[in-house]
Amino acid sequence: MAKASKRIGVLTAGGDSPGLNAAIRGLGKAAIGRHNMELIGFRDGVRGLAENRFVDLGPSVLSGILTVGGTILGTSRDKVHKMMVDREPVDMIPTIVEVVEKNKLDCLVMIGGGGTAKNAWRQRGSSWRRAEMLIRPEKMCASVPCRLKKAVSRPSRKRPPGLLK
Repeated sequence: MAKASKRIGVLTAGGDSPGLNAAIRGLGKAAIGRHNMELIGFRDGVRGLAENRFVDLGPSVLSGILTVGGTILGTSRDKVHKMMVDREPVDMIPTIVEVVEKNKLDCLVMIGGGGTAKNAWRQRGSSWRRAEMLIRPEKMCASVPCRLKKAVSRPSRKRPPGLLK
């Protein structure tokens, strides 16, 4: 098998919600199967990232995770700029940058909600030399299903932009 072209890290953070394993599996199938990339998963959210605790996510690991509840990676609600270490808040952004560099990540995918997006935003100013950062929201906006239902049930009304073609 050819050497992987890119290396991607993924983590789940924030509260547990349905679909996290499906998001991990979907990312893995696309990255590994279609693009010949390597995927590693950081355990327990940003804390696992800061502590460099990861597992290789190959096809055998990703197989069968759709029926497993929760997230196979674990999660945490830590904040990157004030993570509790020895009962003291510590800015872990420089440590996280080192971990990304050490693992030669080309991309870090953070799956979570608003808090995870804030953590990614806080890291934007750090000197990311290698990796792009992507955020996948864990919950769909509450108004989207309602807007979609109205668009489908009332076809004569103007449809919300971007929902139906």
